[in-house]
Amino acid sequence: MASLRDLGLSEYEARAYRALLRSGPTTAKELSRKSEVPMGRIYDVLNGLEQHRLVRSQAASRPKKYVAVEPDVGLDRLLEAKQRELDEQAEQYAETVDTLMDDLEAAAPVNGQFWTAAVGPEETLELLLERIDAADEELVFVGGSPAAGLDLETATGRVVDRLESALDRGVEVQLLLTPEVVCDLPDERNVEYNERLDKYDNYSVRTHEAVEGTFNLIDDVEVCLEVPNPLDPQQAFAMIDLKDRNFAADVREVFQPRWENAEPLKLPQHQ
Repeated sequence: MASLRDLGLSEYEARAYRALLRSGPTTAKELSRKSEVPMGRIYDVLNGLEQHRLVRSQAASRPKKYVAVEPDVGLDRLLEAKQRELDEQAEQYAETVDTLMDDLEAAAPVNGQFWTAAVGPEETLELLLERIDAADEELVFVGGSPAAGLDLETATGRVVDRLESALDRGVEVQLLLTPEVVCDLPDERNVEYNERLDKYDNYSVRTHEAVEGTFNLIDDVEVCLEVPNPLDPQQAFAMIDLKDRNFAADVREVFQPRWENAEPLKLPQHQ
């Protein structure tokens, strides 16, 4: 159940504010009785409510009287204060992440080999999205076959979201597709996704008939390689993520001539 405490008030402050709304202008002594806030605490509680800008006082009266601001005004003020507090916390967390990022990157080995794998369509997609997020400088995305076993539009939309985020942070993205992969999506989705990405200077896309398999080359040190199902080559079975600079260089050698001979992507004009 919603409570004024959710917006930053203490239990005594919430009681006192509700009592003031019911009673109108009230002295501290009367408010203590009506709100059941101990007299020894009532002035601290009223000071807190004044800091929250929920009460106004009539200093000229003897004894001093207090009145609550209207609920819509008071709740807006509490919401604004809570939003400021959350914004400040978010900035502090962001600064913490930046500091930890520098510390952790300094501790991470520059070279070394490591591999992992994901089995199944959804797990494969999650691994791919994770590695797109990890790209710092360059991402080569080669799609030689559609993502079998997943809803194509949903999966492609999630990949495009991550590619857009990578482009926003300055990653150079090269996308090489077969015409068949392009045709598997409806024209309106192709146009929508391309318009979202094509506005970036660090993005380029081409098509080539002789592209086999699906893989991603990340920062020239890491390769995500889709493994087809041996019982049904048209369906993805797993994805292997391999961090190996030498293997990545071999993949680059295979990719580069395909890229240089590829054609610019041609899509219908968006109406």
